[in-house]
Amino acid sequence: MYSKAMILAAVAVFTSTVAAASGDMTYFNPGLGACGRTDNDGSPVVALNPADYANGANCGRWITIQGNGHQTAAQVVDLCPGCASGAIDVSPAIFDDIAPLSVGRIRVNWFFQ
Repeated sequence: MYSKAMILAAVAVFTSTVAAASGDMTYFNPGLGACGRTDNDGSPVVALNPADYANGANCGRWITIQGNGHQTAAQVVDLCPGCASGAIDVSPAIFDDIAPLSVGRIRVNWFFQ
């Protein structure tokens, strides 16, 4: 039988390996992105703030987004030069997975898969 301390220690080790970011999530109408691919409003895509975009090093990576009691995944395809640290800009399809488009902006947590 496992003790409570052993279980908490295992959870702490697991969660410490996932670096989560927090910030505002907004939406945009994708087209030709900074990663060189063309997407549309129904594509599961995200544009990252300059620090997380890392000069394109994260192009093609997937992130998990959590907010408003919902979770979804999106692929990095673009840079959001106006996004603050931790903020992301997603396609309407992804925003709608978390909150109605009419909200316009919502606080989320996200992390690389």
